[in-house]
Amino acid sequence: MVTEREGRFRFPRRERAGLSASGLWSREGRGSMEARAEGRRGASKGRKRPRVGKGPLERGEERGGHMAAAAEEIRRAQHLALVAEKPAAERGLEELLFGDVEEGDDDLQRLQGPLAKVDDVLSGNLLEGESDGSEVDNEMEDNFLPSEKPAWVDEDDEVEEIIDMTHRYRKNMMKSDAEKKLTKEKLQRRLQEQFQSAMGATPSWAQRDRKKKVRKARDEDDSEDEGDELMHKTGNFVTVSDSLPRGFLQMKNCKFANSERLSDAKLTTVQFHPSAQVIMTAGLDRSVSLFQVDGIANPKIQSIHLQSFPVYKARFSADGEQVIATSIHNKRFYIYDMMAGKIIPITHIRGLEEKFIKNFEVSPDGRFLLLNGTSGYLHLLTMKTKELIGSMKINGKSLESSFSPDSSKIYTHSVQGEVFVWDVKSRRCLNRFSDEGCMCGTSIAVSKNNQYVACGSSSGVVNVYAQDDCLRETSPKPLKAIMNLVTPATSLSFSPTTEILAIASNKVDEAVKLVHIPSFTVFPNFPVFKKKLIYLANSMDFSPRSGYFSIANNKGKALLYRLKHYSDF
Repeated sequence: MVTEREGRFRFPRRERAGLSASGLWSREGRGSMEARAEGRRGASKGRKRPRVGKGPLERGEERGGHMAAAAEEIRRAQHLALVAEKPAAERGLEELLFGDVEEGDDDLQRLQGPLAKVDDVLSGNLLEGESDGSEVDNEMEDNFLPSEKPAWVDEDDEVEEIIDMTHRYRKNMMKSDAEKKLTKEKLQRRLQEQFQSAMGATPSWAQRDRKKKVRKARDEDDSEDEGDELMHKTGNFVTVSDSLPRGFLQMKNCKFANSERLSDAKLTTVQFHPSAQVIMTAGLDRSVSLFQVDGIANPKIQSIHLQSFPVYKARFSADGEQVIATSIHNKRFYIYDMMAGKIIPITHIRGLEEKFIKNFEVSPDGRFLLLNGTSGYLHLLTMKTKELIGSMKINGKSLESSFSPDSSKIYTHSVQGEVFVWDVKSRRCLNRFSDEGCMCGTSIAVSKNNQYVACGSSSGVVNVYAQDDCLRETSPKPLKAIMNLVTPATSLSFSPTTEILAIASNKVDEAVKLVHIPSFTVFPNFPVFKKKLIYLANSMDFSPRSGYFSIANNKGKALLYRLKHYSDF
């Protein structure tokens, strides 16, 4: 209802409250608001300053026009009040379809997406009111975000690609004959299954850690250190390898092992005790001596004298409780029982017809004693009762023999350069092969890990064979022919770790070489150049854990060396 008072038209209080509650001035677009505001200002100016000279009829018509305009604005205010109660999305659609062209154009631009806005920016038609970011505009933009569509659709992508599984590169991936053709997706899954079965699972480098990415985004400086575990701790990351390196051998020249009792004759034997830190020496001075090994003083433990018995060879038993000693020209041999402190002579063995007993070997398990007889005979005795078990015969003369580490086989090197492999239980020859290039065999040794067999010859060449080849082939090829000696290789010894092979000749001074295994290269710093210390090497041995190395020479001295690579005795 409109009232007239003093030439001015006022809205009733209820309608004015409706207009303010409806948010008319904040809901409408800025362009339409400015247009209507200009109209109202013009109308108010006309009311305040009526034109002079108009008659009563003209003023009545003017007042009637103002009343109609006011009524139209009241209806519009009521409509906007109802529209304000509706959601912004619904209001936008109604205004777009049923009226308010200016509002519809604004919403239409939002519906047309980013491309329409770019066109408006380029053409200068973008409304200034959009930069204000009112609540209605923001809500409508959230509800009318355009969905991105692909630029084009390739029909070939929708067709499943069939892979021929009978190809030679994919034939192994078939689980049955029914899988001669697979789709590309199934083939990808099959490849993933094969990778996971081979690798166990997805490797760590291929896993995506989303939490780690979030942390990296928050702090780029700390992200570089998160993936590097080496930067999270301190210490030595490079450790020394347990295996012996090739090149120079780190060793120390210690005091003579028998420094407290030097022999006035040639030493023929040096051997370390199998379990104690003790070394034994024996020689032509008819004595067997025991010394404690410390590398500094090497004190003497005990020494026994054998009357008219120059010792040719002496060996510990496998348990280390006895010492077996043989002489040069004698049929009998002695057993020294260290636990009981008794010397037991063995004068006769029933069934053994030998004039001299010189060379022998003790089996690693301690059950057998092998005697090298004359005319190619090998005699096997029991260590417990010293009785003869049986004999074996080779063609020619047997010079040297050696047990395998498990005591199941015997390797014998003959004068003719042939090697015989015997089975201990059946005493039957398992194989026979010729040592390549050997005219006369002089020595033989088997590594402690049962992997290598070394054969020495009269020419000084030492052939190293693989143990498996020695059992199967009649003419095996050596892994390495060591040609650092020019005189007969009379002594061979493997270290317990099978990392060093010691070769020596008792025909020339300083004829000792240490060979690195498995590279089969000689350590160049041993023996010391232009410094005569070794003289003629008659016997060599390594301590149980390769920590020490000893050489018995013709001067009655047992040279002792400390191998620094090994920490134990």
